[in-house]
Amino acid sequence: MELTFRWYGPSDLVTLGHIRQIPAVRGVVTSLHDIPPGEAWPAAALDATAASIDQAGLEFAVVESIPVHEDIKLGRSTRDRLIDNWCRSVERIGDVDVPVVCYNFMPVFDWMRTSLAEPLPDGSTTLAYDDETLRRIDLSSGTGALPGWAAAYDASALAALLEAYSAVPSERLWENLEYFLQRVVPVAEAANVKLAIHPDDPPWPIFNLPRIITDIASLRRLVSLVDRPANGVTFCTGSFGALPTNDLPAMIREIGAQGRIHFAHCRNVRVTGEHAFSETPHPTVCGDVDMFAVLRALHDTGFAGPMRPDHGRMIWGERGRPGYGLYDRALGAMYLHGLWEGIAHMKGAA
Repeated sequence: MELTFRWYGPSDLVTLGHIRQIPAVRGVVTSLHDIPPGEAWPAAALDATAASIDQAGLEFAVVESIPVHEDIKLGRSTRDRLIDNWCRSVERIGDVDVPVVCYNFMPVFDWMRTSLAEPLPDGSTTLAYDDETLRRIDLSSGTGALPGWAAAYDASALAALLEAYSAVPSERLWENLEYFLQRVVPVAEAANVKLAIHPDDPPWPIFNLPRIITDIASLRRLVSLVDRPANGVTFCTGSFGALPTNDLPAMIREIGAQGRIHFAHCRNVRVTGEHAFSETPHPTVCGDVDMFAVLRALHDTGFAGPMRPDHGRMIWGERGRPGYGLYDRALGAMYLHGLWEGIAHMKGAA
């Protein structure tokens, strides 16, 4: 397992120097955040990002993410050109020796929360989601500044997208995902890059839009669409853990045994109601995810890829990007490292 840390580039308040000081963390997870969805990533920009990470004494371990343009998800006539651009980005990522690309296939909205600063009893704040609160959100003026949007849309653009998706039920979205994967997986293989789809977050429909990567049945279907080793999964314990019917260790043992877990996001959540949850500190005792059982399953199935502490709380007066402060994620990294080291020693491995 390679312990990694998410970095949002030169403007991030969490610097590469900070990341370098976290024990056992040597990998960086980042993206070219200023490239619009649908455009091929410039080789020079990737070279510069890789060079800055290398100069900090770290490794460029994962690209998270190359956004998938909505026209691809909708199956529009423009998708072939856009998929070609996505493939060129993958090839250039391979050229700088980044082994994993995380991406998602969520329509319109990326990860979604209804609070960016939910107070916890210990005085920290965290990310939280509640379906009832979501239903009260007014989209008539566009996306605004609410969390979860991969791109900003004004009222007319958002209305047009929602109308277009009204003709795309779950099965059609699956068909469009298969079309996409049939074209990008061979390119990824040739570039020595593994593709790791991120589960839908939260793992149920929102705003009447389909969400299809939610449980073990969807993971089985995903890996069968293009049955090649490069077609795999980002196993996110927070996303899958928000659905109480998901047995995370069992899911890992089935999909991990096939060698299809290419990246692991580890965070804890506490389910607070029907389709409602709040994010908690990483340790098992703090939420509903048995992190020991999760890491034991990853270890037992031979997982050797990148893992990162996922979202963290804001603690000790820190201010910054919600979910992506330094302190709580660094604590999470140390917890994950300690668990992994303990599991390895239990099994007699170094």
